[in-house]
Amino acid sequence: MPLDVLVAREIWDAKYRFKPAHGRGDEDFAATAARVARAVAANEKPAQRKLWEPQFARAIEALTFIPAGRILAGSGTGRAVTLFNCFVMGTVPDDLGGIFQHLKEAALTMQQGGGVGMDFSTIRPRGAAVKGVGADASGPLSFMDCWDAMCRTVQSAGARRGAMMGCLRIDHPDILDFIEAKRDPARLRNFNLSVLVTDAFMAALDAGADWPLQFGGEIFSTVPAQELWDRLMRATYDYAEPGVIFVDRVNQANNLAYCETISASNPCGEQMLPPYGACLLGSINLAALVEQPFEAKARIDPGRLEEVTSLAVRLLDNVIDISGYPLPEQEAEAKTKRRIGLGITGLADALLFCGLAYGSPEAVALMEQWLDAIRRAAYRASALLAEEKGAFPAWDPVMLDRPGLRALDEDTRALIAQHGLRNGCLTSIAPTGTTSLLAGNVSSGIEPVFAYHYTRRILQPDGSTRFEEVEDHALRVWREARGDAQPPEDLFVSAQTLTPADHVTMQAAAQRLIDSSISKTVNCPEDIAFDAFSDVYREGYRQGCKGMTTYRPNAVTGSVLSAEAPAAPAPAADPAPRPDTPLPRDPALHGTTYKLRWPASAHALYVTINNAEVDGELRPFEVFINSKNMDHYAWSLGLTRMISAVFRRGGDVGFVAEELQAVFDPRGGAWTNGRYVPSLLAAIGDIVETHLEQFAPGQIDLPLELDVPVASPDQMPPSGPCCPQCGQPGMIREEGCNKCLSCGYSKCG
Repeated sequence: MPLDVLVAREIWDAKYRFKPAHGRGDEDFAATAARVARAVAANEKPAQRKLWEPQFARAIEALTFIPAGRILAGSGTGRAVTLFNCFVMGTVPDDLGGIFQHLKEAALTMQQGGGVGMDFSTIRPRGAAVKGVGADASGPLSFMDCWDAMCRTVQSAGARRGAMMGCLRIDHPDILDFIEAKRDPARLRNFNLSVLVTDAFMAALDAGADWPLQFGGEIFSTVPAQELWDRLMRATYDYAEPGVIFVDRVNQANNLAYCETISASNPCGEQMLPPYGACLLGSINLAALVEQPFEAKARIDPGRLEEVTSLAVRLLDNVIDISGYPLPEQEAEAKTKRRIGLGITGLADALLFCGLAYGSPEAVALMEQWLDAIRRAAYRASALLAEEKGAFPAWDPVMLDRPGLRALDEDTRALIAQHGLRNGCLTSIAPTGTTSLLAGNVSSGIEPVFAYHYTRRILQPDGSTRFEEVEDHALRVWREARGDAQPPEDLFVSAQTLTPADHVTMQAAAQRLIDSSISKTVNCPEDIAFDAFSDVYREGYRQGCKGMTTYRPNAVTGSVLSAEAPAAPAPAADPAPRPDTPLPRDPALHGTTYKLRWPASAHALYVTINNAEVDGELRPFEVFINSKNMDHYAWSLGLTRMISAVFRRGGDVGFVAEELQAVFDPRGGAWTNGRYVPSLLAAIGDIVETHLEQFAPGQIDLPLELDVPVASPDQMPPSGPCCPQCGQPGMIREEGCNKCLSCGYSKCG
């Protein structure tokens, strides 16, 4: 069916539509669905392809099952790409040659667009002796800096924006440095960080005991467990990192614990994976399956849910065989265990359709009913696939004793005992940022609705701006059915009106029914007391969560979109928005002039960045570039005007340096100051970054206020941090990711 929502059509056209340089591409979304179905069905036996291809196509076109973005964008295009979203790299050895070999492997993976996760706990701590060379070790964080630089370099060479997860055990001697690393806003900017917290540490915390920091059997120091926990919580309270992974629980609950050990996750945290593990994702759109929404008989038909689940398992299993892999080790791991991550999206909207408010006991019970049905159907489908195509090579009947399989009904367990399983792990709940927009702006993944109504500001190719009203799918359905009737506030709750306890309850209830993990953000109010914030993590542990990510507005990462009042929706009025007004310029400003010599230019460039005082704080205000070389005049003038306009409108302007540094000149870059810079524009980006380092984070991330009339409490003007991709304000924090409401950009962490 055609996408009938403007934002959905734009997301499809920008991200998932196949548009080859020559020949025909996807004329509409039906063609995209057909392309993916044809590619996936090609893995079936020839006699079966005509049976499964139309079924795959119908499910995708109807958006009842939505494969992850890599599958939608890459399947059937002939491009040498991986269809897996994220990877965990191999175990990093504690020797220099091995470390840099693994750095190379991560670079090759990221070059193909895969996000990567690494456990750096295997690297000896800073100051430890390096035998044979008479030196002291520099510690894992120094090597993480190498990974960070690699990620930036791969991006500058034209690869898509990367994401990395860096993990360190709670008992590593360098854990305090790891916890505090991102207080330096210039460090590890391409990493998400998570601390691997053990059951033994949580027991020491409860007992008020001391905690040893050790490596290789040697205790380097001892700290009170409470003090270490407070340092971790304070960092997370102040700037939303590091996250927490309860690593022992991850391994205890793992279906495949008999043949693997997990010590890291993918960048978004929904897939805890072994060395060289990969995550293959797709989501069942619960909102699309609800019959008679907002009526007394609203429901999801169990038979229909089972049918979609079974089809999704088969489709994802086929993708394992048709995908490319950056490394042979990744392919071997994927095909030995045939792991898939089948999840959900549209949960909050589906609950609304059934008359239940997200976070309520009734909503928890209905979600559990749906997830239990998906789990049962997924395992039955995998067992039947094992009968047809063979069990995954690492299958062992001992798996029936794993916690996840023990919880299944006896009929399903008997089917598995007879045939084995085709897939070692089956379920996961991943972020669904742009695919939820593709489905008509349904609620994302397991999250509550963040904003029922907001204004999306879109930059046009000619530089002009247009505004587009975006509604949550459930609100749109309500208005179509009820006209101007006011939606009830106690039903249409949002991420802003829910308590942290509501978030934790939903996450914990879902985790009990999910094989792998869940990507979710527990939104906390800015004024939450530190002790109450810290207890969110302890409560998550007590309730059985495998990991926790929170977000509290703070001075380092800025404030995400927030509603001035409860986000219960009301009928929208014409917003008549207009662009924001730049700050006025004082007659005299102070700044710094930087001299830049570029080998290909006969004359140096002089980059001047002036600062202005706003509310008693200095912030960058304007840029000028001058040179005797007139070849640079037109683009340098345009560049300075654009950067100055961005600076004057506020928000997080750090992306200016990042975007310039990512420019790759096909004619070649240059070696300056002992390192390779891929273009003259990238060198200017380095200057901008150097200049911004003089400011405290709160000074360069001042709130941006737009003069956009708000017609109702739920209409949310685009404010807060700017998007690093489109430059527009309006980033939100959801599913452990930063997401742009204007262009659909998403980055986990």
